Amino acid sequence: MIETAGRQDQLAASLAEVRERIARACSSAGRPAEDVTLVAVTKTYPASDVVLLAGLGVTDVGENRDQEAAAKAAEARAAGATPRWHFIGQLQRNKAKSVAGYADVVESVDSLRLVSALERAVADRPEPLEALVQVSIDGDPSRGGAVGDDLWRISDAVAASSALRLGGLMAVAPLGWEPDRAFEQLAALHRRLVAAHPAATAISAGMSADLEAAVRHGATHVRIGTSLLGMRNPLR
Repeated sequence: MIETAGRQDQLAASLAEVRERIARACSSAGRPAEDVTLVAVTKTYPASDVVLLAGLGVTDVGENRDQEAAAKAAEARAAGATPRWHFIGQLQRNKAKSVAGYADVVESVDSLRLVSALERAVADRPEPLEALVQVSIDGDPSRGGAVGDDLWRISDAVAASSALRLGGLMAVAPLGWEPDRAFEQLAALHRRLVAAHPAATAISAGMSADLEAAVRHGATHVRIGTSLLGMRNPLR
């Protein structure tokens, strides 16, 4: 119990700092703080942290590996925590059904084949699965993300699906790029997307090191791990 209380205090303090950063970034950008949703990235951390974060008011949690996320979501749910689960990692088609079993949002849709796999996986869900199309800002697909005109083909396919709902775009600033440069390009792509699909208003961008730049360029969701939960074990 003492250990749990200590961890809760750590998370509460970190959460207050992250929320203050988001609020300052929004103020500087002339945006209300409630425009930006914090997605707590809990990869490598236990389900007990998800439960504690939910108790502190965190509504959205992100994971990038299905095997870890599926078990963690089940454990958290058994403990009474029901955040919105975001799958944010590269997703193999053979994992689509498993991910669809717990995820509320898949942020890493980057191929037409994955769109088809997710459609099959969620066919029996009462509500469409929210999907964000991941963009490769620098055109290098090795880290995931749609390149070139594939972005629009994938977006149109998601929007046309009755099983999926096009939420918007997701991106990671490429290594070696200034975050402002990356997120400015993402914002331009998002404006084009919204012109074709007005309901696709989400922009998931920004992590612990660059959330301010992401907010400056219109991010609606920031994915925060290290600043919230601490440094991860580099061996995991």
